Amino acid sequence: MKILHLMLGCFYIDNYSYQENYLPKYHKMLGNEVEIVASLVSFDENGKSTVMPKADKYTNEYGIPVTRLDYKKGKLAKKLRYYIGLRDELVRIAPDVIFIHGVQFMDIKIVSQYCKEHRNVKVYADNHSDFSNSAKNWVSKYILHRVFWRSCAQKINPYVVKFYGVLPARVNFLADVYGIPKDKIELLVMGADDEMVEKAIMPCVQNDKRREYGIGDSDIVIVTGGKIDKNKPEVLLLMDAVKKLERDNIKLLVFGSVIPDYQEEFNSKLSDQVVYLGWKKPDEIYYEFAVADIVAFPGLHSVLWEQAVGMKKPCIFRKIKGFSHVDLGGNCCYFEEDTVDSYSETLKKAIDNIEQMNKFASKKESEIFSYKKIAERSIEV
Repeated sequence: MKILHLMLGCFYIDNYSYQENYLPKYHKMLGNEVEIVASLVSFDENGKSTVMPKADKYTNEYGIPVTRLDYKKGKLAKKLRYYIGLRDELVRIAPDVIFIHGVQFMDIKIVSQYCKEHRNVKVYADNHSDFSNSAKNWVSKYILHRVFWRSCAQKINPYVVKFYGVLPARVNFLADVYGIPKDKIELLVMGADDEMVEKAIMPCVQNDKRREYGIGDSDIVIVTGGKIDKNKPEVLLLMDAVKKLERDNIKLLVFGSVIPDYQEEFNSKLSDQVVYLGWKKPDEIYYEFAVADIVAFPGLHSVLWEQAVGMKKPCIFRKIKGFSHVDLGGNCCYFEEDTVDSYSETLKKAIDNIEQMNKFASKKESEIFSYKKIAERSIEV
């Protein structure tokens, strides 16, 4: 089966650990012929959003052909996402399945027309937008999303077998903002790379990492990570909360990038008990999670949440409405107030209940966060 992944309403970043990387990987591993057609939006070496200079064709790290499309001329072409050569690529590839990552591009009308002419093509579309990362001001909410992107969703709707929200909040966004019928929408969670999980959970890996970081057998290790910026400054409170526990056998390992505005304050909180591991490549993160007794996420959602659950780790998440999919009924607890005292109490609760949390984290239900299973489910309807 020939599967085309369209990433024209979003970024596409080679060698990262986003859903846009893993779904094509596992669709190919399942025996399908896979191609990617993507926008020029990527990341630079510092993890910042950038636009590639020109259209390109190449093969990615999984041996999947990638075509990057340039934008048409015009002031709003990039903002509204009009592309050069989309129709030609659809005709060339002649897919059996089109998986659309984000319907937010005006040239979706070209995809709709192609699907109208080729009724045998099965179409799936997902959504990565919710009110925590999108539609934050009046223009974005009422013009961009409720007019432009809603019209895009409605254009492709007649040809879509299933719409997927990758979080409960994003399921609701499809229905409430884009007007997609609820019976056409399902939750399709993000997850963890099965190959990396298998490597990282090996006892020798965990033991070697603990020795590398000087962690004793009786030490309890809390790991946190991601971008430490103005959207996720709560890690600074977590660092203070660990110190407030006044228990020498509790270690906090922090990985990720720190913006210059927070660098001095961040450095001042480091100690033998609170250790900075630096920035980690996507695959390396699995090995850091392997060291953890508890993985903590005091900030906004990131794909690391699902990866940690996929690693079968007890977790502490920030309490956010519409993000409860990571709760398996006992594998996690929540940071509910952004204060050092509250964080400290939550850490104590998790540490005191770590054996019970481990049992729930290891339940079979955690397998829903396997990208192999996610990839199978995504095109089985």
